Amino acid sequence: MQFIRKMLKNEKGATAIEYGLIAALIAVAAIGAMTSLGGKLNNTFTKVSGNLN
Repeated sequence: MQFIRKMLKNEKGATAIEYGLIAALIAVAAIGAMTSLGGKLNNTFTKVSGNLN
């Protein structure tokens, strides 16, 4: 607990935490976008495959 307090008082620690939170937010957004896009691509390829047969 003392380590966390020390990090919050230290500006470098606060900046590192902020960058970590930003990176996590970007990762969550990217995963969501890729999941949605992956489903749409799967549907598209399924339709194309069905039309080729």
